[in-house]
Amino acid sequence: MGRRVNVIGVGMVKFQKPGASDDYNVMAAKAIREAMKDSGVKFEDVEQAYAGYVYGDSTCGQRAVYEVGLTGIPVVNVNNNCSTGSTALFLARQAVEGGLAECVLAVGFEQMQKGALVAQWNDRTNPLDRHANVMNEEQGVTGAPGAAQMFGGAGREYRWKYGTKRETFAKVAEKARKHAAKNPYALFQETYSVDEILASPEVFDPLTRYQCCPPTCGAAAAILCSDEFAKKHGIANPVWVAGQAMTTDYSSSFDAHSMIKMVGFDMTKAAADKVYAQSGLGPKDVQVVELHDCFTTNEVLTYEGLGLANEGEAEKMIWDGDNTFGGKWVTNPSGGLLSKGHPLGATGLAQCTELVWQLRGTAGDRQVPNAKVALQHNLGLGGACVVTMYRRD
Repeated sequence: MGRRVNVIGVGMVKFQKPGASDDYNVMAAKAIREAMKDSGVKFEDVEQAYAGYVYGDSTCGQRAVYEVGLTGIPVVNVNNNCSTGSTALFLARQAVEGGLAECVLAVGFEQMQKGALVAQWNDRTNPLDRHANVMNEEQGVTGAPGAAQMFGGAGREYRWKYGTKRETFAKVAEKARKHAAKNPYALFQETYSVDEILASPEVFDPLTRYQCCPPTCGAAAAILCSDEFAKKHGIANPVWVAGQAMTTDYSSSFDAHSMIKMVGFDMTKAAADKVYAQSGLGPKDVQVVELHDCFTTNEVLTYEGLGLANEGEAEKMIWDGDNTFGGKWVTNPSGGLLSKGHPLGATGLAQCTELVWQLRGTAGDRQVPNAKVALQHNLGLGGACVVTMYRRD
């Protein structure tokens, strides 16, 4: 890696159900202004902007950024499915690290419609969707929405391979609800027991309704800068990026005939390995994790992809409570995508925001004690995975 990159400002809006939010440009502008206020610098100091969203027109990024200022800076529009927000962050980090800019904005936003997640992954022309349909038809299962087919199918494969209980996946959702109840930015505040989660309508075995993330509207933003810029503006001891990597699909996503690999396990593992090598840190050094729990099954798989558990041992980690307060790691203290919500373009930057708050010790009732190192995982089918390690010394 080149120059050190710091995250000096973050901001987000409360996530909302489709139809209840402000327009995307209003949400994005609010998040940017919060991040600017948090950073203590002026918008005129920002040299580039990367704007992430999935649903919208080709220059929605300009529409959002123009709400805050018209300074003529480059605005790059980014779309990488569910990893869009972290892709914007990745590009902003590269600009600072490579010496192309001293201060850069990354913003992500989404104004979604009801059923948008289902529609996005129910396209028979999409190669991933076709692959999922073929594999599920071989198993005698048809008719479910595409995303649920993929992640539910991966969960079934995991169950067959390791004998995992259905209650284990539901316990992940129970944990997400408990965490979100302490997050004022989260969409869902209600808590549910494992039994209540299992009793909700089945979507695609082993997934029930409360084990699937909802379509959500929201926005989040981050301000990144160099050490020189931070020193010039009197910013001491900021959170900084210790490692970051993006991966896309390997041939194993399609050739291995595995739903687990098709939904990104190998992308996750490869990105995590690169970040551990870059940072000189490993899972044992991490206290808090924000990971891509679009479905409970993916959280279970991601524990192993990130090396928090050995393959086949995530179930023990869950029942031992090593994924929540009092355990080895606190995963998704925000409530995650399952309960905080999943506005596609905003998710990666909302994860960043949560982890910056955690490392600063300003996360309120959901604060992870003595958090010094944080890990972020953001996955998009199609595909891309971004893993980021943050530190505060």
